[in-house]
Amino acid sequence: MDDKAKEKLLKKAYDLAFKYEEQYGGCGQCVVAALQDTFDMPNPDVFKSLSGYAGGGAVVGDAGCGAYVAGILFLSGLKGRQRDNFADPERVRFESFANARKLHRKFIDDFGSVLCREMQMKLFGRPPTRSRRDEEIPRCRRPYDPCPDVCGKAARWAADIAITDGLIAEEKLNKLAK
Repeated sequence: MDDKAKEKLLKKAYDLAFKYEEQYGGCGQCVVAALQDTFDMPNPDVFKSLSGYAGGGAVVGDAGCGAYVAGILFLSGLKGRQRDNFADPERVRFESFANARKLHRKFIDDFGSVLCREMQMKLFGRPPTRSRRDEEIPRCRRPYDPCPDVCGKAARWAADIAITDGLIAEEKLNKLAK
């Protein structure tokens, strides 16, 4: 895949995740939806399974960033241990660990953490808080909400790992980039 075609797919992943987070919220679902749409790999069950994973899980902010978790989930879905081969004598899960570590490194280099609470402290200058009314982390739309950018970057980074590491067939990538 040439650099121009690759960049087109990476930009699409970023733009979709940014748009979805800005419009709908729910970082985990936004990232996985963007990756599924970028690579034409819909999986409604995976999307649905991330319903409760936003705002650091259950919107309480004390676990991993949903964008990070979704990126790992997507990459592991491309190359991961199969349930019907649970013993994994081929050690495929270790390839999944390596891919997840690549995404982890990007988060650490850019945000200093993969934990929602720590990222929100850095990006918002405050920890996530819960409202009494609906137990949601309030959206901080003024003056700047970094969550769409976090989702965009997570989708772009996961897409880059998938492309660079050959987790998606070259023929499919070339078709998608047209």
